[in-house]
Amino acid sequence: MDKNFRHTLLASAVLAACAPAAAQQADDADTTTSKMVVVGSRSAPRSALDTAAPVGLIGQKELQSTGTAELGKALQALDPSFNFSTTFISDGTDIIRPATLRGLGPDQLLVLVNGKRRHQQALVNVQQTIGRGSAGTDINAIPIWAIDHIEILRDGASAQYGSDAIAGVINIVLKGGVDVDGMGALASTTGKGDGRTFSLGENHSFALGRDGGYLTLSAEGRRRGETNRAGPDTLRTNPPRVTQRIGDSLAADSHLWLNSMLPVGADGELYAFGGFSRRIGDAAGFFRPRGDGRNVPAVYPDGMLPSIRTTVKDASLALGYRHSLPKGWQLDASINHGFSELGFFEYNSINVSYWYEPSCGCNHAHESPTGGNTGKLRFTQTTANLDLRGPVSVFGRTVQLATGLEYRRDGYRIFAGDPVTYQYGRTNNPAIPIYDQNGNIAQAGIQGFPGYTPATAVDAGRHNTAVYLDAEHKLAAPVTLGAAVRHERYSDFGATTTGKLTLRYDPSRTLGLRASASTGFRAPGVQQKYYSSVSTNLNAAGVLTETLTAREGSAVTRALGIAPLKEETSRSASLGLVMRPVPDFSITADAWRTRIADRIVFSSTIAPEAGPCPTPASCPVRAVLDPLRVGQAQFFTNAVGTTTDGLDLVAEKTLRRVAGGALVLSGQLGFNRTRVTARHSSSPLLSGSQLFDDAQVTLIERGQPRHHHVLSADYTRGAWNANLRANYYGEVAGQGFTAPYVQTWAARWLTDLSLRYAISRRLSLSAGVDNLFDTYPSRWDPVKAAPFPQMGFTYCWETCPFGINGRSLYAKVDYRF
Repeated sequence: MDKNFRHTLLASAVLAACAPAAAQQADDADTTTSKMVVVGSRSAPRSALDTAAPVGLIGQKELQSTGTAELGKALQALDPSFNFSTTFISDGTDIIRPATLRGLGPDQLLVLVNGKRRHQQALVNVQQTIGRGSAGTDINAIPIWAIDHIEILRDGASAQYGSDAIAGVINIVLKGGVDVDGMGALASTTGKGDGRTFSLGENHSFALGRDGGYLTLSAEGRRRGETNRAGPDTLRTNPPRVTQRIGDSLAADSHLWLNSMLPVGADGELYAFGGFSRRIGDAAGFFRPRGDGRNVPAVYPDGMLPSIRTTVKDASLALGYRHSLPKGWQLDASINHGFSELGFFEYNSINVSYWYEPSCGCNHAHESPTGGNTGKLRFTQTTANLDLRGPVSVFGRTVQLATGLEYRRDGYRIFAGDPVTYQYGRTNNPAIPIYDQNGNIAQAGIQGFPGYTPATAVDAGRHNTAVYLDAEHKLAAPVTLGAAVRHERYSDFGATTTGKLTLRYDPSRTLGLRASASTGFRAPGVQQKYYSSVSTNLNAAGVLTETLTAREGSAVTRALGIAPLKEETSRSASLGLVMRPVPDFSITADAWRTRIADRIVFSSTIAPEAGPCPTPASCPVRAVLDPLRVGQAQFFTNAVGTTTDGLDLVAEKTLRRVAGGALVLSGQLGFNRTRVTARHSSSPLLSGSQLFDDAQVTLIERGQPRHHHVLSADYTRGAWNANLRANYYGEVAGQGFTAPYVQTWAARWLTDLSLRYAISRRLSLSAGVDNLFDTYPSRWDPVKAAPFPQMGFTYCWETCPFGINGRSLYAKVDYRF
């Protein structure tokens, strides 16, 4: 029997075990699934079990049951549809990790805060990681301490919310009111004694006026120590020693958020919310041994490990006015502005071409700075909305109607770095030969992360407008129908129209059926349209060449025949079952499919043909790149079609009289499989398989777990609470660094245990262990994956679903004012 199937069978058995005890209970449940949600519909809020599409709900108690202060990691531990892959030696992706839903891309997930669109990150993931080529949402810019609850819509929703909602929507609802004051602290460390994390958070509220207005401030500070699971480097050092930093990077975060509301008259209210965060990360690149041409032994006699310090600034502010109109109608007008900025500083490095420059008329021979600012990325977004909703009578029947207008402007800037970070010698003249310590042409720019050049700097943007119409009607007592249509027009690529239909049928109080079908789209991000970088490297022949990440409409993409980016389009469908056979017990099952056409990807590296070229026609790529003085190129292009199939099973059972306490059992089984169904090219010179090679196909199809299950038991008795949770991560694979060999990392179970004691109604203490049994990913194949194991790579790299830190121990204290 297949090992993965056995694990799934075990999880299913545990999930089914909730059922036999169900008949023994008769009390109404007070569980998370009975609370109200608003995402997925613009009509009245309803419970998560009464929606027409699957919605997950995560409350403060669930967030507190994890041993992490990072929102992304907490969501991954609690919801199997959410993936937050661990990254390292990946430049900016070390600090802004990719967050995905249902096995799709980071930019195919829409994030809302208090129901309003959240801006995306400035960083484009261009390294070989999950989400390669995308710019998603920086989920860790939102502090856990500011969050009341989180709603996760697992259904395509572009027709309701606009671009990016192909995989679904996460709505983060902030704490608000005058009764949320409190503070808390967390301290944790790994079982090996590194990765020490300290976090301190506080909420403080102020009453505004006498009619229920409030201002809630949330502050959080966090410092995460680095971890290192690198093994000895037997390939590049003698005697062997650890030369790499492989694990979590050092990070220091600070956050300040607000959520406020002020009544205006009898029927209106002003509101404002948003926040600012500043995060500093410190990660490492690849080690350069003493004799490597990229090193200068006079400066680094034992070799050099370039390091990169990233500074992430993120801010947003939404201002709005809500007003109750006659006949049950509601008006909501708002404007929301946000930005994401990422700055890079490379240190413990050197510009080899500066050091060995023979003559520049500047008397700086054998000198080079060992660090420098390598540039900055900035993304801005301003969104204005006018929304109306309320009931209308159509042929004597009540229809809940919602309509609205939206205007959005996106901007993107790239700032050039210091000259030392990108120049070839101080003259920056490639015609002047500069030789490294081995007599070869010296590399240009600073080692590690070369700087953005003035040629790649950009300041560009676009705008779009949208109009939508939603309708929902209770056709008869057991049947509810919903429909949505949305039209958007973009200033760069044109217009698109999407639609959605939903059905909810409840033949009895214990059984419900739900279904949806929709079309969707994702506009190309301005990050994808305007991102560009140049690095100067040696090609296979040892010649100094430029490796260009070419933006849309550049000379390279035009010469290769790469068409301008257009929107991705999708078709999604789901069919679900909701059962509540007895009180305090529920089961949901939802099968779904999402097909995406013209998916935007980051191409494989396009290099000139090797060998002799008697005529230009025999080497068409070389004939294009050589006159442009480009050694090799990458770019964004609509080149892939994918199909993702999935099944979500969720069961929850509350037992109220277990040894004098209450026990909540839950099981969430998540299955998904993505297949690349088409690879195509608009270029007459390049095939689809050249644009998107097998290594990138493997990353999309097998980089994220196809199976992710979460089983938990939560027991409360008096002042005590215990939580036991198990996460099953299916196997993942990659070949980005080992092609054609496909390295597989086996499936793993991770078990978390926490214990909480309420000393009083105000003060509580918690302690716990994440990854109780100190589980690690499987190791690299020592032969087929060479030379990475020999360089000190022990576990995963391009895809690491749960990281490589092993066991983590933590303690918390929470106090309510």
